[in-house]
Amino acid sequence: MLSDQSSSAHRRGFTLVEFLVVLAIIAVLVALLLPPATRGRGGARRSQCKNNLKQIGLALHNYHDKYQSFPPAYTVDDAGRPLHSWRVLILPFMDSQTLYDQIDLSKPWNDPVNATVAAKRPSFYACPSTDIAADQTTYQAIVEADSVLLAGQSRTFASITDGTSNTLVVIDAPQTNAVHWMSPHDANGKLLLGMNDQTDFQHTGGIQGLMTDGSVRFFSQNLSDETWTGLCTATSGEVLGEF
Repeated sequence: MLSDQSSSAHRRGFTLVEFLVVLAIIAVLVALLLPPATRGRGGARRSQCKNNLKQIGLALHNYHDKYQSFPPAYTVDDAGRPLHSWRVLILPFMDSQTLYDQIDLSKPWNDPVNATVAAKRPSFYACPSTDIAADQTTYQAIVEADSVLLAGQSRTFASITDGTSNTLVVIDAPQTNAVHWMSPHDANGKLLLGMNDQTDFQHTGGIQGLMTDGSVRFFSQNLSDETWTGLCTATSGEVLGEF
């Protein structure tokens, strides 16, 4: 009698163990299968963002080939007031001549005459990982006193003495810093130095950036202030750390 009870209890215990093992196997499979799928989607978006930046880089180079200089960060009127962003100026080199031709460059980007075009942000100015307004962009130039794109004036390749592979020109800024795609507003070194683990990055752990030579790099949020500062300048001759 005792033997039968013991055998029955053993069978019940073994069945419970089997059940727990099955649950453990299912949990492991879920853990193994779902993250790669999520990473795959994130990786595809990051790759598309990288392609957008590469396209921007090619357009900047083609602009330079035609005009023998990079575009200014923004154009200005006779009184020095900002009119249009570099993102507008390179449209003909982004296969968007038709859109460019609809813009009145003599009037500010937010003038009513440009309202229709202002609402038509081109797809290549949209990082697929962002959740921002349909007329905004996170692709912003670094605009400083010694940056590649300068306010109201142009710079040549030859003047970038720090080296084109060591100098940032455009970044995919955190989405909380998004701007209208036509506006003469961009990023600066202060934005980069202020990034930390609380920043709302669209790409985990940092940002993607376009170097002046056309290459695209991923930059960790933990980059040193000295390196960020050096990346933003074109002629200052800083010795950069790892990036």
